[in-house]
Amino acid sequence: MNLLIYGAPEGSPDLFHAIPAGIIDPFLYAEVDGRRAATVSVLDADKVRELGIEVIDMSELGADELLTSGISRHEFEIEIALRAAQRLGVGDAVVPPEFPLGVADHLRSAGIELTVDPEVFVDRRRAKTDAQLDGIRRAQAAADAAMGVAARMIRAGGATSEAVREAMQAVCDERGCDLPDDVIVSHGPQGAVGHEPGHGAMVAGEPVIVDIWPLDRASRCWADMTRTFVVGGAEADPRIGEYWSLTRESLDRVYPLVRAGVDGTAIYAASCEPYEAAGHPTQRSKPAGTLLEEGYYHSLGHGVGLEVHERPNLGRLPDTLRAGDVVTLEPGCYYKDLGGVRLEDLVLVTDDGYELLTDFPYDL
Repeated sequence: MNLLIYGAPEGSPDLFHAIPAGIIDPFLYAEVDGRRAATVSVLDADKVRELGIEVIDMSELGADELLTSGISRHEFEIEIALRAAQRLGVGDAVVPPEFPLGVADHLRSAGIELTVDPEVFVDRRRAKTDAQLDGIRRAQAAADAAMGVAARMIRAGGATSEAVREAMQAVCDERGCDLPDDVIVSHGPQGAVGHEPGHGAMVAGEPVIVDIWPLDRASRCWADMTRTFVVGGAEADPRIGEYWSLTRESLDRVYPLVRAGVDGTAIYAASCEPYEAAGHPTQRSKPAGTLLEEGYYHSLGHGVGLEVHERPNLGRLPDTLRAGDVVTLEPGCYYKDLGGVRLEDLVLVTDDGYELLTDFPYDL
């Protein structure tokens, strides 16, 4: 099976998986009959060769003549891609869904058959490389440390979402990780609004959902975790304690199921049971065709790696776990008048169970 990817590793997780190098300009990457080749410029050639990948010199493809012919940059790039594919003897190839339409049209017009097959590229990234797994561990360690700072600030009272976010970013930066500006520190009713980042001063007794996803700079891999705290100085509404208990029970139900060979829909179903038994709606219990905005209104989790959200899915779509998957488990319960509770762990799936990567208590 021949494989083509077109893009830049900085912007394409599939390409960064194949070529883990900081390259910002797009190029064609090919795997053909055991050969791995790329049309990178001389500026990036050494980075690619160091990875054992053949560099196809664009000047050998007629780049000089093309550049003086008056064609546009787009026409130049798609023609270089075509000539590289032809030089490699590509008659047909599998491409990812993100393969650029302009490049695809040009290759197809020259008789090269392209088939979009997302599963091929998902399969390549499901089991992490050693370097990727090391990066995820570093990112998760940074997340644990940053969450500790957030917990102390929130429990002490008097903080703002912005101040907590900035303090967590500083911790992650010290550990070689980037923490995006929109990580979630949402308090009170803000916590019931999806991916609302949170803003303003926190009020004593409010629940605060802290959901953070640091990026390890070296590996470009992510971690992901969530905890919920109560702002110091007052007791929380008793409903928050109920939501927290149900969410802990949900986690307790799913952990025994996590192992290679189990379908994510079964794990998700188990996560719904405590909420439904207590009368709270879930995605599987709501009437079909209706929008669910309260209760347990999202799926249980997702894969994590070169993207924060990647396969496998742990929700209503089938997706069987495999050894080497890194996934989140993140049940939660939310109501607009009060806010909510979410608890999220990151785990490495093994043949007979899992390894918990998150190292942080669940206490409110």
